[in-house]
Amino acid sequence: MNTIRPIHTNEDYQLALKEIARLVDLDPAVGAIEGDKLEVLATLVEVYEAKHYPMTLPDPIEAIKFSMETHGLRPADMANYFGSPSKTSEVLNRHRRLSITMIRKLHKGLGMPLEVLVQDVALS
Repeated sequence: MNTIRPIHTNEDYQLALKEIARLVDLDPAVGAIEGDKLEVLATLVEVYEAKHYPMTLPDPIEAIKFSMETHGLRPADMANYFGSPSKTSEVLNRHRRLSITMIRKLHKGLGMPLEVLVQDVALS
């Protein structure tokens, strides 16, 4: 790929990925031109992927359970975020929706993304 151009098709996308792989494998001493080319191609690929392969957000309850697991927390440890052990159980078992207060506490205390937490939760 000698020139950089927009990525419109899957073929363009594949060529850009190959060129990125080639540029990454080069010796860093090759120069700033290759570094600039790599940066531009990576940006173009990122835009193409965002449009054609959008990432979906995880389910809020599953995300909370994952966060609990990664932080080594048990349901009993979550009362500070949900208000009480019974509310914790209700939320984790999909019998209660997250409140704004819960969302704020989970975001601030566990660093959970707001865009994940504000999604609608299917209740059982």
